[in-house]
Amino acid sequence: MEKRYLQMHDMQTRNESDDIYLEGYFAVYGDVYQVWDGATESIAPGAFDESIHGDVRALYNHNDDLILGRTSAGTLSLRDDSHGLWGSIKINRNDTDAMNAYERIMRGDVTGCSFGFNIESEETEYRDDGSVHWTITKVNPLYEVSPCVFPAYEATHVSARGRDLDAMKKRKLEIRKQELRKKLERESDGTESTDAEKED
Repeated sequence: MEKRYLQMHDMQTRNESDDIYLEGYFAVYGDVYQVWDGATESIAPGAFDESIHGDVRALYNHNDDLILGRTSAGTLSLRDDSHGLWGSIKINRNDTDAMNAYERIMRGDVTGCSFGFNIESEETEYRDDGSVHWTITKVNPLYEVSPCVFPAYEATHVSARGRDLDAMKKRKLEIRKQELRKKLERESDGTESTDAEKED
């Protein structure tokens, strides 16, 4: 399972009879966040379209013992719209830990959020300036969303992305070597066409 740590967007409360809700965007499409210097990542619109229909938990600080809501229980609802991943958590007033987490978020002490997921598909862009950008196009499954204290990348994720990048560079280098080898073989066999021959 991978995790991303971002800023919560438009997080607000809603009161309905005796129920209170915490609502806002856990991820915004198109927002570019830095993995490390020269490496960035973003999420494409529709990336959560399928995964929000699974059994997703809302945790506090990724703590499995502090569940704020759950889709299968009807206490967490998620929506994948044109802006991003929106969620509504029904807070349990009888749960002291949940109420404490709710108050910390509302006071502005907790401003980050995170989600745990698997990447099903993504696109990689190598740029002319030497940087690289990943666009996550499909998330599946989505395990959890979580208001959290520190919205920063985990060292394990940075390391994994680094390994991905190294592997991709090696594959590209190997492809270039194979192409050059084939070109040299064609030239040595006299099968390499000249520009004039190609025009004829």
